[in-house]
Amino acid sequence: MPDAGPKHSLAALQEVIVRHWGFRTLRPLQEQSMEAVLAGRDSLVVLPTGGGKSLCYQAPAVLRGDTTVVVSPLISLMKDQVDALRECGVPAVQLDSLQTADERSAHEQDVLRGSVRLLFVSPERLVLTDFYQLLRRIQVKTFAIDEAHCISHWGHDFRPEYRQLSRLKEHFPGASIHAYTATATERVRRDVIEQLRLANPALLVGNFDRPNLTYRVLQRNDLLKQVLEVIDRHPREAGIIYCIRRSEVDDLAAELQTHGLKVLPYHAGKEGSERRAAQDAFAQERCDIIVATVAFGMGIDRSNIRFVLHTAMPKSVEHYQQETGRAGRDGLEAECVLLYSPGDFMSWKRMLEKGANDPGADASHLPIVLQHLADLDRYCRGAVCRHRALVEYFGQGYAAPSCGACDICLGDTEFVADAQVVAQKILSCVARVKEKFGIGHVVSVLRGENTESIRKWNHQQLTTYGLLSDHPKADVRNWIYQLIGQGALGQEDVTLSSGKAVQILKLSEASWEVMRKQRQVRLLQPVRRKKGEKAERARIDTDTWEGVDHQLFEALRALRLQIAEERRLPAYIIFHDNVLRQLARMRPSSLERMRLVSGIGDAKLKDLGPRVLAMIDDHCRARGLSRDNPAAALSASPATVRPPSAERRLAWDLFRKRTAIDEVVRQTGRSRGTIVQYLVEFIGRERPNLAPWIAPGLYDRVAAAIRQVGSDKLKPIFITLGEQVPYDDIRLVRAHLQAGAEVKPEK
Repeated sequence: MPDAGPKHSLAALQEVIVRHWGFRTLRPLQEQSMEAVLAGRDSLVVLPTGGGKSLCYQAPAVLRGDTTVVVSPLISLMKDQVDALRECGVPAVQLDSLQTADERSAHEQDVLRGSVRLLFVSPERLVLTDFYQLLRRIQVKTFAIDEAHCISHWGHDFRPEYRQLSRLKEHFPGASIHAYTATATERVRRDVIEQLRLANPALLVGNFDRPNLTYRVLQRNDLLKQVLEVIDRHPREAGIIYCIRRSEVDDLAAELQTHGLKVLPYHAGKEGSERRAAQDAFAQERCDIIVATVAFGMGIDRSNIRFVLHTAMPKSVEHYQQETGRAGRDGLEAECVLLYSPGDFMSWKRMLEKGANDPGADASHLPIVLQHLADLDRYCRGAVCRHRALVEYFGQGYAAPSCGACDICLGDTEFVADAQVVAQKILSCVARVKEKFGIGHVVSVLRGENTESIRKWNHQQLTTYGLLSDHPKADVRNWIYQLIGQGALGQEDVTLSSGKAVQILKLSEASWEVMRKQRQVRLLQPVRRKKGEKAERARIDTDTWEGVDHQLFEALRALRLQIAEERRLPAYIIFHDNVLRQLARMRPSSLERMRLVSGIGDAKLKDLGPRVLAMIDDHCRARGLSRDNPAAALSASPATVRPPSAERRLAWDLFRKRTAIDEVVRQTGRSRGTIVQYLVEFIGRERPNLAPWIAPGLYDRVAAAIRQVGSDKLKPIFITLGEQVPYDDIRLVRAHLQAGAEVKPEK
């Protein structure tokens, strides 16, 4: 068990984080997760992609000064994490099958000397007897299991080798085990705890919502045109395009290349060297777009992916959440588009059933897989806010009335005005064909088509023939699937005399209730845009680009790429985009000022600071620009300020009720830093009493320091207060004073 003492205090932990990673505030649940590690208590931590899971085990390892063993499923993922840690001045190594015997021996000697804080290994290597002996020699006290959902049969990415991790408790009974994942339903969480034999674990489940992502589920009709529309919304930005089949990957990548785009294909049918070359090109920003199957999966850690596009429905909500989660890992805005066809479900179902029937295949998992598939099909056909649907799937509530960031809430789709009548026509047609036909035939009857099948069955004589002839075929087909999704229509599998399996439409009691006007339904259709009219761009958080010098940002991107190429590292390991935006907003004049930028620790400041500063100097001198602009200031003119987002409005409503900051973080799903910024804005607008957020004595101390050294810069105030008062508290008091609310909080 780790020693309990001053060195494990929260203040000491924060100092370590600032020194190595440059972060001055923690994201939701990071503090509690780190406390569990330092206390030697088992834990299961479920945080969304980009929620800062890695820091939860990395920072405590540095503070404690011993070796934490990290179990990771992919060599590429381990390498990226090790490279990123070394750039931050943290000693870390990995042991993998691609290393030579001499390389592995050298790393093992470093581990035995106690000079390694984080040791990354695969689950297969961890359970080897000789490796256990190495870990016993250094008395490992902490294990971190990354991608922990892989251990569960109920998880979307079950890996049998993860099951062997259940032996850790036998071999290291005194060690604590900490499991981390981004996607786990309640059932998966229970299974992970049981399989890893976690003892009274701290169960920390973050908000599954990713408010910086805009979700769109659009009817697939003209694939290439729709793909190009998404790419056009993100010029020179990184994106991943997912296809189901390898042939689709190759065809689409070749087509996009003819449009002059930097695109590379990736799938398991490629040679290993070709796959590695494509992945490296994407990570190092020499390629903007990857077209891939799901083989391009875990280990993709590029932080500035601005869009993820699925050309068809993936296999599960968990897969979708994980794959879209690769967008906007830096917390900045990104777009996730799913081009959906109702036939996707049957295509997947046939593929999965065929695979389960292959010789040697394990078919026992098929019912679970098909259930996952049905869950995502319902999500695609749904007519509710996408953010709400995803959050509620994982068992959480969604407070905001509108996300302002999905096709439903942005108006990409609209409700059919006469949905009840349309539904009655469809259901009546199913009844008229005596519930003996599938969707395609019913659509043809409703649209009044002259097909061989209709003539054969004389269905042109039906009263429902041509009732929806003025609607596109795709819309009518989609409405049928929506009725199925709402339970107002059913499907039944039947086998024809030819042996072919088909699905026919069947009426239910709910169907008759709709026809008798006893049950209401809602139907959606795509918005018909005028020629040249584009869909609204993905929502942009008003904070992210406000006050940013775009020319300087692009110059910093070029410098980052140059440094990355020199070091043969992915560019995001050098700096994330949000760091570059802060630098381009603040334009610091010295290394000391640059230290205030979140995400720049001591190692990077010393190593990269002078080159970055020289570029900013040249840029500002050539253009006569000011320096040291407050990084958090909003400089938009009234003409450019947009209406407040749904999260802002919700946060302000909660502030009016004197709600604590942490509770506002929980209810909105935004980071603490963002909520503090919302509170700063709220203070400026409404001048509230600060008693719910700042103790009276603390308010007086901060106010006195501000009057002593001025309010222009936060750092002098922080120093005057003995570096003991958090920057967030200083910002709130300063905002209160600047708003002219000089009255002290209530006693």
